[in-house]
Amino acid sequence: MKFPIDLTFKILALASQIYVRDAQGNLLGYVKQKLLKLKEDINVYSDESQTTVLFNIKADRILDFSARYNFTDSRGNALGSIRRRGMRSIWKANYEICDPSGTQVFQVNEESPWVKIADSLVGELPVIGMFTGYFFHPAYIVSRMDGTQVLRVGKQRAFFESKFHLSEPGNLSTAEESLVLLGILTMVLLERARG
Repeated sequence: MKFPIDLTFKILALASQIYVRDAQGNLLGYVKQKLLKLKEDINVYSDESQTTVLFNIKADRILDFSARYNFTDSRGNALGSIRRRGMRSIWKANYEICDPSGTQVFQVNEESPWVKIADSLVGELPVIGMFTGYFFHPAYIVSRMDGTQVLRVGKQRAFFESKFHLSEPGNLSTAEESLVLLGILTMVLLERARG
């Protein structure tokens, strides 16, 4: 993959649609989240025609704050998973990315919880609340278990779409890049209502 990578959400669509593009603007993947699903089951397609499934993201339980989201490739091979760290994520978003055996290999932490608080408070104001996405920009750090930072994810300013920018990764293998990208994609889907 050619970094940096952008994840772009179409805000005005009924179901969440995400376009994953590389540094040259090439489409790496397309996601259209299904409406009214109690148990998330998301396919990542090669393009908007939705003919070729690249990956699948599936929750292990129905509507749970600490659900594990498992990643598989197009042949059903396990690639890993991500889960929110329960009560720790109320103040500051925290996620665990695990390998196929279930061993945690990466962690994702929100840089500043104050952005979440400001976004929540201002977002409740009539009219002004519509513009919080332009002023409040959550950012997340992906790091290895030893604390080595490998990637930064930041929301960019936008009115009619939501755009997240993934910086150049530090020392990741191809398999790790796919695992982290799927983890970030899932995390952004879960956190998309903020900022």
